[in-house]
Amino acid sequence: MNKEKSPQIILFLTVFLYLVGFGILIPLTPHLSRDLGATSTQAGLLMATYSVMQFLFSPFWGRLSDRLGRKKILLICLIGEALSYLVFAFARSLESLFIARALTGFFGASLSTANAAMADITGEKNRSQGMALIGAAFGLGFVIGPALGGGLALISENFSNAPFYKTTFVSISVSVLFFLTFLFAIKKLPETLSHENRVKKTKGRWFILIDKLQKPLLAPVMITFFLLSLAMSSMEATLVYFMADRFAWTLKETSFGFAYIGIILVLTQGFLVRKLLPKVGERRILLFSVPIFFIGMAMIAPATNITLMAISMTLIALGIGQSNPSLSGAASLLAEPGEQGATMGANQSLASLGRILGPAIGGYLYSIQPGFPFWFSTLLGGSAWILILIRYKSIPNTAKISS
Repeated sequence: MNKEKSPQIILFLTVFLYLVGFGILIPLTPHLSRDLGATSTQAGLLMATYSVMQFLFSPFWGRLSDRLGRKKILLICLIGEALSYLVFAFARSLESLFIARALTGFFGASLSTANAAMADITGEKNRSQGMALIGAAFGLGFVIGPALGGGLALISENFSNAPFYKTTFVSISVSVLFFLTFLFAIKKLPETLSHENRVKKTKGRWFILIDKLQKPLLAPVMITFFLLSLAMSSMEATLVYFMADRFAWTLKETSFGFAYIGIILVLTQGFLVRKLLPKVGERRILLFSVPIFFIGMAMIAPATNITLMAISMTLIALGIGQSNPSLSGAASLLAEPGEQGATMGANQSLASLGRILGPAIGGYLYSIQPGFPFWFSTLLGGSAWILILIRYKSIPNTAKISS
C-alpha cells in the first residue's frame, strides 16, 4: 500500500486543484462576461463550453495516455491549465473569454487520465476506494474553489480598483497554483502505466464511445453514470431559481447551501464510502445509494420549509457520493488492461454530456413549471436504479472483502 499511497496523494492534489480552479471560475465567469457585454444566452453558452470540451476531448486524453503514459499527459495538461488561466486573466473581449474557457475545458478533460492512473495503482480490491478518493477531491475542490475565489477577490481590492483587475488577479493566482503543482508533479508523480501495458495504436474517439456502449457488461454501468450526471446537473442548474422563488434566498444563502452539499460529498467519498466498500461491495452500495439519491430529488418540489430542503440535499449528496465512485470503479474493473484510459475517457465523456444537456433541459422544464426539473431528475434516478436491478449480477463486487 505504501507504493500506492504516494501517487494517490499526488493524484488527489491534482484533481483537487482542477476543481478549485473550476470552482473559482463559477462566480467569476458570469460577472466578467456581463462586463464584456454578454447576453444571458451567451453567458449560458460560455458556462457550457467547459463541459462541451470535456465531452469532446476526455476520450482523446484517455486513449493518448494509454499510448504515452499517464504522467506525460497529466504534466502537459497541468501546464496547459496554467496557460489557459493566463488567457482568462487578460481576456478583454467576449471572443477571448470563450477561447479561455474552451482551453480550460480542453486541458481539464484530462481528468479521465487521473482516473486511469488511479486504476493503474490500485488493486482490484481497492479500485472503487481509489475512485472515491478522486470523488472526494472533486467535492473538496468545489467547496474551497468559490471561497478561495472570493478571498482572492477581497485581497485584490487592497491593490487596485481598476476595471478587470479583480478577475485578472484571481486568474493569475490560480495559474501560479497550477504551475507549482506542475513542478511538484515532475518530481513526485511516478509513471503508473508500465510499458508492456501500453497500446501502440488507438482508435478514434467516436469509435471508442460506440464500442464501449456495445459492451454488454460495461454499457449499463456507463449509461447509469450518464443518467445520474444528467439528473444532478438538471437539479443544480435550477435549484438557485427554485430557492429564490420559493424561499427568497439570495446569492449568500445559496452559496452556503451548495457548500453544504460539497461538504457532505467530501465526507461521503473521503470517509463513508471507503469504509463501506470492503464490507458490502459496489453492488450493494449501488442498490441502496441510488434510491437515496432519487428519494432526495423527489422531496424538492413539494418542500415547504428549509428543514425539508436540508434533508433533501443531504440525501442527494449521500446518494451521489456513494454511487459515483462505485460506478467509476465498476467501469474500470470491466475495462480491458490496455483500455483503462479509453474507458475512463468514454465514461467521463458521457458524464460531461449529461452536464451539457442537464442545464438546458432543466431550464426549459422550470419555465413550464418550477417543480418539473426535480421530478425529471427523480425519474432519471429511478431509471438508473431499474437498470442496476436488471444488470445487478453483472456489476463487479470486487471491493467486498470475503468473510
